[in-house]
Amino acid sequence: MKSNTQANDYPLISIIALNYNQLEVTMEFLDSCKNLTYPNYEIILVDNNSREDPTPIISQKYPEVKLIVTKKNLGFTGGNNVGIAAARGAYYFIVNNDTEVTPNLLEQLLAPFEQDPKIGMVSPKIRYFSEPDLIQYAGFKEINPITGRNSTIGQKERDLGQYDTPGYTFYAHGAAMLVSREVVDKVGPLPDIFFIYYEELDWSSHVRRAGYKIYYQAQALIFHKESITTGKDSPFKAYYHNRNRILFMRRNVSSVQFLYFTVFLTFFVIPKSLLQYGLRGKFVHLRNFVKAIIWNLNHPKYSKVY
Repeated sequence: MKSNTQANDYPLISIIALNYNQLEVTMEFLDSCKNLTYPNYEIILVDNNSREDPTPIISQKYPEVKLIVTKKNLGFTGGNNVGIAAARGAYYFIVNNDTEVTPNLLEQLLAPFEQDPKIGMVSPKIRYFSEPDLIQYAGFKEINPITGRNSTIGQKERDLGQYDTPGYTFYAHGAAMLVSREVVDKVGPLPDIFFIYYEELDWSSHVRRAGYKIYYQAQALIFHKESITTGKDSPFKAYYHNRNRILFMRRNVSSVQFLYFTVFLTFFVIPKSLLQYGLRGKFVHLRNFVKAIIWNLNHPKYSKVY
């Protein structure tokens, strides 16, 4: 945190990031945070039981960072919830470690909260680090009640200012979202059952049902190192993405909408996925896809939690 005699006049923002076997990337993120101009923030880094304990390096190079090392990999949801529990801030900035921030990011993210007391979550414009003129996120469209999918506004478009108007959106982006303590106290932390994928969509839905709004702040900018061409297809994702899409629909749509979704899943998604994985010889993906379906059948208690 930058020294400032009037820092206490600004709400404390707790920056919460995770590390899991990506220490070099995490340090690049921490280095970028040194350029933040907001005068009152703390950084909490949660290590999700990496192969190598980052404590010696983090304590030496970043003594201002509060490091918490977990005893097992708690996933995106569990790891961030550990950080939330340890945070002192009036706001929690949940941010991926594979991002790099811009200097006035926190000021811009905080501004909407001061303009509208019903705003509960704010996400910035996100551009790809490897292609800094390409947009990754400029808001989300609503989940389709039949397919269980949605689209990201502006994704892979060249940023020519077409999304420079801020406004309300359906969901915050898990890579970078500022959430007020008031909201977390009211609706609870991230839904732990998701582990990873669809968790921010579920959380955002819960926040909106509690009477708060989600906001896309176009004047705030962050760069995300997620690849736009590789790393999208893995057995891990085949399991969690499909498991959690079904889980999200169980928790967030009406019975009639879920019936339509079930028909679409049964007669289109399942046959198509089985055929594609089988023909491509991706049998681990195939097994994980089937496991994702079975998990939902075996865990009926997680429906309609909210």
